[in-house]
Amino acid sequence: VNFEIEEGECVGIIGTNGSGKSTLIRLLAGVEPPSAGTRAEGLNVAVSYFAQHQAKELDPNLDVLTTVNDVAAGLGTTRLRTLLGAFLFRGEDVFKPVKVLSGGEKVRCMLARMMMFGSNVLVLDQPTNHLDLESITAVNNGLKNFKGIVLFSSHDHEFISTVANRIIFIKPQGIQDITQSYDEYLEQNMLTRQ
Repeated sequence: VNFEIEEGECVGIIGTNGSGKSTLIRLLAGVEPPSAGTRAEGLNVAVSYFAQHQAKELDPNLDVLTTVNDVAAGLGTTRLRTLLGAFLFRGEDVFKPVKVLSGGEKVRCMLARMMMFGSNVLVLDQPTNHLDLESITAVNNGLKNFKGIVLFSSHDHEFISTVANRIIFIKPQGIQDITQSYDEYLEQNMLTRQ
């Protein structure tokens, strides 16, 4: 496996279950060292990593606003509430304790929190798991508006199609680096949707 990721790219990592998507995501995030070879970051790279079950690590006793504000370094309540509104936490919802949030709400809270870290690279492992359609749309819009690099794994065809501008397809013989849209690739290769 050998590839570079450039500023502004949104890379969807796809493959069958067990193909190594989560392992590659952890390697790219720097949370797991490679068994061989190297992983090199450019200058001024700040990575935020979202594991599949990371939302379980939120403090259950804090409310949504406090959870995100803890990392929002002086953003201001109005701007913070605007951001949370984009993640579907509107009005009094920002005062809901994490312990009463659904699985999808916890994921949205964690993703909103990640955007506040000031990272310019987001590495996301299955970010749409546990999300309903409205939540997926909110995450989709947030990622499309993110100015840095996004790397994500997903089985959600629509999400991959609308967010990714590049695909890394993990196959038994190695990776295939696809620089066209997912739909164009599927159409050109007559593959079944994943």
